[in-house]
Amino acid sequence: MDAIGWLRQYRVSGYAVFDFAATFAGILLLSPLLSKGCRKLRVEVPRRNWVYLALPLGITAHLATGRITPMTRDLLDRHSHYFLKAGLLALLLLGLRGIKKA
Repeated sequence: MDAIGWLRQYRVSGYAVFDFAATFAGILLLSPLLSKGCRKLRVEVPRRNWVYLALPLGITAHLATGRITPMTRDLLDRHSHYFLKAGLLALLLLGLRGIKKA
């Protein structure tokens, strides 16, 4: 088993903990650049908002590219996974809450 496979074996509710950690760490590292790019479009996005938007943006990217991950599949399931859907909606609302026009 390779190192990434070994790290991805640890799961909570069927989702790899490593994937969440990598997503949030990557967004934290990229957030200054993302905010700077948004400032050029005259939109002020605080750094913490990028962290809140990490999962909703990730799922949107997976849907746009056609890559169906376990979380994407669970989100599209109409008959279950309501806690996931509520959590993603809460993250989306928190992420959009502090955005201002500059």
